[in-house]
Amino acid sequence: MEPTVLQAEKLRPELIQRIEAMDDESLLVLHRLLLHVEKEKLWHELSAQAEADRSSGKLNKLPQIIREARTQFRRG
Repeated sequence: MEPTVLQAEKLRPELIQRIEAMDDESLLVLHRLLLHVEKEKLWHELSAQAEADRSSGKLNKLPQIIREARTQFRRG
């Protein structure tokens, strides 16, 4: 059986109705799942941006900047 995919405007009320009907344990599981999905999305966005920065050469001076910062922090 293949799940039916609803359009966003129809999906939102459906999800809200289902969430409101959930018991506390199911709601906590859903919350953890949503946090995981958000984390994955952010990780992919950050990875893509970091790769773009690396490809453009923006990170080439990073080791030098870190060395200089460490030297300054040691001096106090």
